[in-house]
Amino acid sequence: MELSYADLALKLVIGFFFMVIQINLLGKGNLAPTNAMDAVQNYVLGGIVGGMIYNQQISLLQFSMVLLIWTLIVFVAKFLTNHNNFFKRIIDGSPKQIVTNGHINVDLALKSGLSASDLSFKLRQSGVTDIRDVKRAVFEQNGQLTIVMRNEANIKYPIVLDGKVNQDELDILEKDQEWVEHKLAENHLKLSEVYLATYINGKVTAYKY
Repeated sequence: MELSYADLALKLVIGFFFMVIQINLLGKGNLAPTNAMDAVQNYVLGGIVGGMIYNQQISLLQFSMVLLIWTLIVFVAKFLTNHNNFFKRIIDGSPKQIVTNGHINVDLALKSGLSASDLSFKLRQSGVTDIRDVKRAVFEQNGQLTIVMRNEANIKYPIVLDGKVNQDELDILEKDQEWVEHKLAENHLKLSEVYLATYINGKVTAYKY
């Protein structure tokens, strides 16, 4: 079938608008992916648009419906990750503390797909010359390594994110949700009312919705 440039142009326009809609409605995280969901969203959306615009057997309606269905799937996934810790861990994963007080958790590093050469490279990128100087190094969901040095002062721990406790940070602090709720109650706040709360130098600073 001969390629219709009018059909191609319309598909490009529709694809462009769906991309803009996803970015504006679902957040701009996919512009600089911080987790697996953002990366998958980019790959699949790009594949749909790039793979279907030249196929004349796929009508404009079918093309639009596929984009709409994918947008709904991403929206539901985003909603679940933002409101349910279980789904968040499944879809986004969780940060892994690879180094603690200069000691490497080799098993955890290997399970996370982080080889010794990759770890060494990421440490060098952060200016670390001696791993014994590292208080903790966390392998984030986006593949980056967050490093806190032993001599680093005023370390901030995000203990509440989006109205939910950040259990990974609480484990580091050896605290629990009851402790967080008590600290928030001192400021007349409930957990569900807090957008972000940090713990620094024994003090909790909370930001309401």
